[in-house]
Amino acid sequence: MARSSADVADLGIWRREPGTVVRRAAPVPVGAEAPFVILAESQVPGVPTEWEPHAHPLHELVWVRGGTLMSRVVDRVFTVSEGQGLWMPAGVVHGGRLTAGVEFHDAFFAPEHTPVAFDGPTAIEMTPLLESLLGHLARTDLDAEARARAEAVVFDVLVPSERPFTLRLPGDARIDAIAEALLADPADNRSLEEWARALGTSDRTVTRAFRRSTGLSFAQWRQALRVHRALTLLSEGWDVRTVAEELGYAQPSTFIAAFRRVVGTTPGAYFGTAPDSAPGVRNAVSNVANS
Repeated sequence: MARSSADVADLGIWRREPGTVVRRAAPVPVGAEAPFVILAESQVPGVPTEWEPHAHPLHELVWVRGGTLMSRVVDRVFTVSEGQGLWMPAGVVHGGRLTAGVEFHDAFFAPEHTPVAFDGPTAIEMTPLLESLLGHLARTDLDAEARARAEAVVFDVLVPSERPFTLRLPGDARIDAIAEALLADPADNRSLEEWARALGTSDRTVTRAFRRSTGLSFAQWRQALRVHRALTLLSEGWDVRTVAEELGYAQPSTFIAAFRRVVGTTPGAYFGTAPDSAPGVRNAVSNVANS
Protein backbone atom coordinates (compact mmCIF):
# COMPACT_ATOMS: atom_id res chain seq x y z
CA MET A 1 0.00 0.00 0.00
CA ALA A 2 1.53 3.34 -1.04
CA ARG A 3 0.71 6.74 0.41
CA SER A 4 2.07 10.22 -0.11
CA SER A 5 4.85 11.36 2.18
CA ALA A 6 2.60 13.97 3.77
CA ASP A 7 0.32 11.30 5.30
CA VAL A 8 2.83 9.58 7.56
CA ALA A 9 5.03 10.75 10.42
CA ASP A 10 8.75 10.99 9.72
CA LEU A 11 10.99 8.09 10.67
CA GLY A 12 13.41 10.55 12.22
CA ILE A 13 16.38 9.71 10.01
CA TRP A 14 16.86 12.53 7.48
CA ARG A 15 14.58 15.08 5.91
CA ARG A 16 12.36 13.21 3.50
CA GLU A 17 13.28 13.67 -0.16
CA PRO A 18 10.66 15.38 -2.40
CA GLY A 19 8.38 12.84 -4.04
CA THR A 20 9.04 10.12 -1.46
CA VAL A 21 6.46 7.34 -1.49
CA VAL A 22 5.72 5.78 1.90
CA ARG A 23 4.80 2.10 1.93
CA ARG A 24 3.48 -0.30 4.52
CA ALA A 25 5.44 -3.54 4.42
CA ALA A 26 3.62 -6.87 4.37
CA PRO A 27 4.38 -9.03 7.44
CA VAL A 28 5.50 -11.89 5.19
CA PRO A 29 6.48 -11.88 1.49
CA VAL A 30 4.46 -13.55 -1.22
CA GLY A 31 5.37 -17.22 -1.28
CA ALA A 32 6.13 -17.54 2.42
CA GLU A 33 2.93 -19.47 2.95
CA ALA A 34 4.57 -22.54 1.41
CA PRO A 35 7.46 -24.34 3.17
CA PHE A 36 10.75 -22.55 2.51
CA VAL A 37 14.16 -21.87 4.01
CA ILE A 38 15.31 -18.82 2.01
CA LEU A 39 12.98 -16.73 -0.12
CA ALA A 40 14.69 -14.01 -2.20
CA GLU A 41 13.21 -11.18 -4.25
CA SER A 42 14.13 -7.79 -5.72
CA GLN A 43 12.56 -4.60 -7.03
CA VAL A 44 13.44 -1.19 -8.44
CA PRO A 45 10.98 1.35 -6.95
CA GLY A 46 12.07 4.18 -9.27
CA VAL A 47 11.30 6.90 -6.71
CA PRO A 48 12.57 7.63 -3.18
CA THR A 49 10.76 5.07 -1.05
CA GLU A 50 10.19 4.74 2.67
CA TRP A 51 8.79 1.80 4.61
CA GLU A 52 6.92 2.54 7.81
CA PRO A 53 8.27 0.90 10.97
CA HIS A 54 7.33 -2.77 10.96
CA ALA A 55 8.53 -6.23 11.99
CA HIS A 56 8.52 -9.65 10.33
CA PRO A 57 8.14 -13.10 11.89
CA LEU A 58 11.07 -14.06 9.62
CA HIS A 59 14.73 -13.06 9.52
CA GLU A 60 15.40 -10.58 6.71
CA LEU A 61 18.56 -9.66 4.80
CA VAL A 62 18.45 -6.52 2.63
CA TRP A 63 21.03 -5.13 0.21
CA VAL A 64 21.11 -2.61 -2.62
CA ARG A 65 22.80 -1.65 -5.86
CA GLY A 66 23.02 1.82 -7.35
CA GLY A 67 22.10 3.73 -4.20
CA THR A 68 21.70 3.42 -0.46
CA LEU A 69 19.25 2.21 2.14
CA MET A 70 18.95 4.00 5.48
CA SER A 71 17.42 2.18 8.42
CA ARG A 72 16.81 3.32 11.97
CA VAL A 73 16.45 0.56 14.54
CA VAL A 74 15.83 1.71 18.11
CA ASP A 75 19.15 3.37 19.06
CA ARG A 76 21.10 2.90 15.84
CA VAL A 77 21.14 4.24 12.29
CA PHE A 78 22.45 1.92 9.56
CA THR A 79 23.59 3.01 6.12
CA VAL A 80 23.56 0.19 3.58
CA SER A 81 25.45 0.79 0.34
CA GLU A 82 26.81 -1.52 -2.35
CA GLY A 83 28.90 -4.34 -0.96
CA GLN A 84 27.03 -4.50 2.33
CA GLY A 85 23.74 -5.86 3.56
CA LEU A 86 21.73 -5.56 6.74
CA TRP A 87 20.47 -8.59 8.67
CA MET A 88 17.28 -7.92 10.60
CA PRO A 89 16.32 -10.68 13.08
CA ALA A 90 12.72 -11.81 13.24
CA GLY A 91 10.54 -9.60 15.41
CA VAL A 92 12.79 -6.51 15.35
CA VAL A 93 10.89 -3.32 14.51
CA HIS A 94 12.60 -1.36 11.76
CA GLY A 95 11.90 1.14 8.99
CA GLY A 96 13.93 2.20 6.02
CA ARG A 97 14.42 4.61 3.15
CA LEU A 98 15.71 3.95 -0.33
CA THR A 99 17.21 6.51 -2.66
CA ALA A 100 15.53 6.98 -6.04
CA GLY A 101 16.08 4.26 -8.62
CA VAL A 102 18.02 1.96 -6.31
CA GLU A 103 17.95 -1.76 -7.06
CA PHE A 104 16.59 -3.21 -3.82
CA HIS A 105 17.07 -6.85 -2.86
CA ASP A 106 15.87 -8.78 0.14
CA ALA A 107 15.84 -12.36 1.31
CA PHE A 108 13.73 -13.88 4.05
CA PHE A 109 14.93 -16.76 6.19
CA ALA A 110 12.69 -19.19 8.08
CA PRO A 111 13.97 -18.94 11.68
CA GLU A 112 13.39 -22.62 12.44
CA HIS A 113 15.61 -23.62 9.49
CA THR A 114 18.33 -20.97 9.87
CA PRO A 115 21.51 -22.32 11.52
CA VAL A 116 23.13 -18.90 11.95
CA ALA A 117 22.37 -16.30 14.57
CA PHE A 118 23.42 -12.68 14.98
CA ASP A 119 23.17 -10.53 18.06
CA GLY A 120 20.62 -8.04 16.79
CA PRO A 121 20.65 -6.10 13.50
CA THR A 122 23.99 -6.80 11.84
CA ALA A 123 25.85 -5.44 8.80
CA ILE A 124 26.65 -8.34 6.44
CA GLU A 125 29.47 -8.63 3.91
CA MET A 126 27.69 -8.98 0.54
CA THR A 127 30.37 -10.83 -1.41
CA PRO A 128 29.79 -11.58 -5.12
CA LEU A 129 29.31 -15.24 -4.17
CA LEU A 130 26.62 -14.46 -1.60
CA GLU A 131 24.78 -12.11 -3.98
CA SER A 132 24.97 -14.70 -6.75
CA LEU A 133 23.62 -17.46 -4.52
CA LEU A 134 20.70 -15.34 -3.33
CA GLY A 135 19.94 -14.32 -6.92
CA HIS A 136 19.98 -18.01 -7.82
CA LEU A 137 17.51 -18.74 -5.01
CA ALA A 138 15.12 -16.11 -6.39
CA ARG A 139 14.46 -18.46 -9.31
CA THR A 140 11.15 -20.32 -9.28
CA ASP A 141 12.31 -23.34 -11.30
CA LEU A 142 14.80 -24.84 -8.83
CA ASP A 143 14.14 -28.36 -7.63
CA ALA A 144 14.37 -29.18 -3.93
CA GLU A 145 17.88 -30.64 -4.13
CA ALA A 146 19.36 -27.71 -6.04
CA ARG A 147 17.74 -25.26 -3.64
CA ALA A 148 19.05 -27.13 -0.59
CA ARG A 149 22.60 -27.14 -1.96
CA ALA A 150 22.53 -23.39 -2.62
CA GLU A 151 21.03 -22.64 0.79
CA ALA A 152 23.75 -24.63 2.55
CA VAL A 153 26.44 -22.52 0.88
CA VAL A 154 24.60 -19.30 1.77
CA PHE A 155 24.84 -20.18 5.43
CA ASP A 156 28.55 -20.92 5.03
CA VAL A 157 29.34 -17.48 3.54
CA LEU A 158 26.92 -15.34 5.56
CA VAL A 159 29.34 -13.34 7.75
CA PRO A 160 29.31 -9.91 9.43
CA SER A 161 30.95 -7.01 7.62
CA GLU A 162 34.31 -5.77 8.85
CA ARG A 163 33.36 -2.15 8.08
CA PRO A 164 29.77 -1.62 9.18
CA PHE A 165 28.33 1.88 8.73
CA THR A 166 26.43 2.08 11.98
CA LEU A 167 25.83 5.12 14.13
CA ARG A 168 24.67 4.68 17.70
CA LEU A 169 22.12 7.25 18.90
CA PRO A 170 22.59 8.55 22.44
CA GLY A 171 19.40 7.38 24.13
CA ASP A 172 20.18 9.88 26.89
CA ALA A 173 17.50 12.43 27.75
CA ARG A 174 20.16 15.07 28.44
CA ILE A 175 21.39 15.09 24.83
CA ASP A 176 18.70 13.38 22.74
CA ALA A 177 17.52 16.80 21.53
CA ILE A 178 20.96 17.39 19.99
CA ALA A 179 20.92 14.06 18.18
CA GLU A 180 17.41 14.58 16.80
CA ALA A 181 18.20 18.11 15.64
CA LEU A 182 21.33 16.92 13.81
CA LEU A 183 19.45 14.02 12.24
CA ALA A 184 16.96 16.56 10.92
CA ASP A 185 19.72 18.95 9.80
CA PRO A 186 23.27 17.53 9.70
CA ALA A 187 24.55 20.95 8.60
CA ASP A 188 23.65 22.48 11.97
CA ASN A 189 27.00 23.97 13.01
CA ARG A 190 26.19 24.97 16.57
CA SER A 191 29.17 24.38 18.82
CA LEU A 192 29.26 22.21 21.92
CA GLU A 193 29.11 25.35 24.03
CA GLU A 194 26.06 26.69 22.15
CA TRP A 195 24.23 23.38 22.57
CA ALA A 196 25.01 23.31 26.27
CA ARG A 197 23.60 26.81 26.72
CA ALA A 198 20.48 25.95 24.71
CA LEU A 199 19.85 22.92 26.91
CA GLY A 200 20.64 24.73 30.15
CA THR A 201 23.51 22.42 31.04
CA SER A 202 27.31 22.43 30.99
CA ASP A 203 29.82 21.59 28.27
CA ARG A 204 31.20 18.86 30.51
CA THR A 205 27.79 17.22 30.92
CA VAL A 206 27.22 17.13 27.16
CA THR A 207 30.72 15.79 26.54
CA ARG A 208 30.39 13.03 29.14
CA ALA A 209 26.91 12.07 27.95
CA PHE A 210 28.07 11.63 24.34
CA ARG A 211 31.13 9.61 25.40
CA ARG A 212 29.14 7.38 27.73
CA SER A 213 26.23 6.69 25.38
CA THR A 214 27.92 6.56 21.95
CA GLY A 215 31.62 6.01 22.60
CA LEU A 216 32.39 9.16 20.60
CA SER A 217 32.92 12.80 21.39
CA PHE A 218 30.28 15.27 20.25
CA ALA A 219 32.49 16.36 17.33
CA GLN A 220 33.24 12.77 16.29
CA TRP A 221 29.58 11.80 16.48
CA ARG A 222 28.46 14.74 14.35
CA GLN A 223 31.20 13.98 11.84
CA ALA A 224 30.11 10.33 11.59
CA LEU A 225 26.47 11.36 11.18
CA ARG A 226 27.39 13.71 8.34
CA VAL A 227 29.30 10.95 6.56
CA HIS A 228 26.27 8.66 6.82
CA ARG A 229 24.21 11.37 5.15
CA ALA A 230 26.95 11.95 2.57
CA LEU A 231 26.82 8.31 1.47
CA THR A 232 23.20 8.77 0.47
CA LEU A 233 23.74 12.07 -1.34
CA LEU A 234 26.84 10.85 -3.21
CA SER A 235 25.05 7.67 -4.28
CA GLU A 236 22.34 9.87 -5.81
CA GLY A 237 24.93 11.58 -8.00
CA TRP A 238 25.60 14.74 -6.00
CA ASP A 239 29.10 16.12 -6.58
CA VAL A 240 31.54 16.45 -3.70
CA ARG A 241 31.41 20.25 -3.52
CA THR A 242 27.61 20.32 -3.31
CA VAL A 243 27.58 17.58 -0.65
CA ALA A 244 30.16 19.49 1.38
CA GLU A 245 28.02 22.64 1.25
CA GLU A 246 24.84 20.71 2.09
CA LEU A 247 26.47 19.23 5.19
CA GLY A 248 27.89 22.48 6.51
CA TYR A 249 31.55 22.17 5.51
CA ALA A 250 33.32 25.38 4.51
CA GLN A 251 35.58 23.59 2.02
CA PRO A 252 35.23 20.34 0.01
CA SER A 253 38.71 19.33 1.18
CA THR A 254 37.52 19.45 4.81
CA PHE A 255 34.60 17.20 3.98
CA ILE A 256 36.79 14.74 2.06
CA ALA A 257 39.23 14.55 4.98
CA ALA A 258 36.32 13.87 7.37
CA PHE A 259 34.92 11.19 5.02
CA ARG A 260 38.33 9.50 4.90
CA ARG A 261 38.64 9.51 8.71
CA VAL A 262 35.28 7.76 9.09
CA VAL A 263 35.25 5.45 6.05
CA GLY A 264 38.96 4.90 5.50
CA THR A 265 39.05 6.20 1.94
CA THR A 266 37.92 9.20 -0.10
CA PRO A 267 34.43 9.51 -1.63
CA GLY A 268 35.84 9.07 -5.14
CA ALA A 269 37.72 5.92 -4.21
CA TYR A 270 34.75 4.53 -2.27
CA PHE A 271 32.34 4.98 -5.16
CA GLY A 272 34.95 4.20 -7.83
CA THR A 273 34.61 7.62 -9.45
CA ALA A 274 37.89 9.51 -9.24
CA PRO A 275 38.65 12.32 -8.83
CA ASP A 276 36.95 13.55 -5.63
CA SER A 277 36.29 16.89 -7.06
CA ALA A 278 34.78 19.94 -8.20
CA PRO A 279 37.60 22.10 -9.66
CA GLY A 280 40.55 22.50 -7.33
CA VAL A 281 39.52 19.88 -4.81
CA ARG A 282 42.13 17.30 -5.76
CA ASN A 283 45.06 19.57 -4.86
CA ALA A 284 43.37 20.67 -1.65
CA VAL A 285 42.84 17.06 -0.62
CA SER A 286 46.46 16.27 -1.31
CA ASN A 287 47.51 19.16 0.90
CA VAL A 288 45.25 17.97 3.72
CA ALA A 289 46.54 14.40 3.44
CA ASN A 290 50.15 15.53 3.53
CA SER A 291 49.80 18.06 6.32
